Amino acid sequence: MDNNGVGSWLHRRRQKSGSKAALISGDRTLGYTELAGRTDRLANALRDRGVAKGDRVAYLGENHPSFVETFFACGLLGAIFVPLNTRLAAPELQFQLQDSGARLLVNAAVLEEVASSAAETTAVTHRLVLAPDGGTEGSAVKPSSAVERYDEVLSAAGAGHPDVAVTLDDGAMILYTSGTTGKPKGALLTHGNITWNCFNTVVDMDLNRNDVALMISPLFHVASLDMGLLPMLLKGATVVLEAKFDPGRVLELIRLHEVTTLNGVPTTFQMLCDHPEWPTADLTSLEKLTCGGSAIPRRVLDAYEERGIGFTSCYGMTETAPGVTMLPVSRSKDKAGSAGLAHFFTDVRIADPLGGPSLAGQVGEIQISGPNVIKEYWNRPDATADSYADGWFRSGDMGYRDEEGFLFVSDRIKDMIISGGENIYPAEVEAAIAELSAVASVAVIGVEDSKWGEVPRAIITLREGASLTEEQLRAHLDGRLARYKIPKSVMFVEEMPRTASGKIRKVELRKQFAH
Repeated sequence: MDNNGVGSWLHRRRQKSGSKAALISGDRTLGYTELAGRTDRLANALRDRGVAKGDRVAYLGENHPSFVETFFACGLLGAIFVPLNTRLAAPELQFQLQDSGARLLVNAAVLEEVASSAAETTAVTHRLVLAPDGGTEGSAVKPSSAVERYDEVLSAAGAGHPDVAVTLDDGAMILYTSGTTGKPKGALLTHGNITWNCFNTVVDMDLNRNDVALMISPLFHVASLDMGLLPMLLKGATVVLEAKFDPGRVLELIRLHEVTTLNGVPTTFQMLCDHPEWPTADLTSLEKLTCGGSAIPRRVLDAYEERGIGFTSCYGMTETAPGVTMLPVSRSKDKAGSAGLAHFFTDVRIADPLGGPSLAGQVGEIQISGPNVIKEYWNRPDATADSYADGWFRSGDMGYRDEEGFLFVSDRIKDMIISGGENIYPAEVEAAIAELSAVASVAVIGVEDSKWGEVPRAIITLREGASLTEEQLRAHLDGRLARYKIPKSVMFVEEMPRTASGKIRKVELRKQFAH
């Protein structure tokens, strides 16, 4: 077999697992044999529409079997999968389609309006539109030579198994991560990056083929895809896909499918234990809880511990596919606040300001090396060069390691705000606000929030004689930015604290306005 990338996984797993359930979505169950067959057909359909090795195929939709089929079909062809965040506005999606040069877009019919708008003036020549199972939204889509219905295309495609030569060094996926300059960067993950990250997850999480994972976080996020779905399918386990997060339904699905593994962010776990049905919910099957994005509140940890369930905390980023460290359940108490130890096939170092190694307890930049770390950003050699030091990826986060080697993340260099597991970069929000003629200067900071962990707050000075209300600001941003990026509060000030060079001192703003 020439395809040595992720595209071969389902074909190999079909031989080993047969009709065993691979995916469960609503009332629908796909065994490994059926899933592999559908993926083969989709790959043939994509090839018939001109998709070849190295071409980019984008996907815009919620958690659904078609997401998985599109990912693996791209792998079979050596094409590059580009998952898009469904919460982004049309201009944000359009930028990612333009930047990636995607030739084909698969989108859910419920997102047809934003998908068709975003695809304009891009390289997209074909779109496959998927109607939800049992839904009627697909009827609103007018098929043409460039816009076709996903299921009709799949039914008409050939069933042969395509096997394009792919190596672990070939690109498999582009995931966009916001940059400090305001424009997202495409992290190019290779087949090797994804494979080694899955190896790390299988080893350190002790996954087995009898596990049942419930995916409550969107698959377009790297943690949900690369640390949730893919390691499970590699191991031959079962994955339950949920399009929307509803705490009550999640509690019921855990009981119904005897879910053993749940991945999420602090907000989702908090909403589960706050649900009225939490005290009586059957959670006896749950064995592994993995949480990333930010620290887990103490009361949430206690709520799960009372039910006999512990957390594994993780630290990572898109550029590391994403796993960097993991704190095992056995050390969650005595190492509270730690991000854990480096994954099995990954190395972590703390670099001092001069780039040398830091001593235990000394704060420095967290840097990562390993086969799961990307080698480049898509079409951004400048960003690539700035992100590495002597072969180590520069995370932009500050931290330290204790005497036992456990990592503690102490601060962020890049001012990133994490809200409900979503990364928000202030520069992007600030650039959108600065478009308003009334705004003289603006800074966006993160403030604590009991539900989302952090939410953005805008600090604004107005031009002399100008006026602006919070409502007008939000109206301006609505449609330009994803709703979670829009500041939840606005503070108007007469003057910004600045450095001698004129830069806004965000440290001072946080002291004054972060509470």
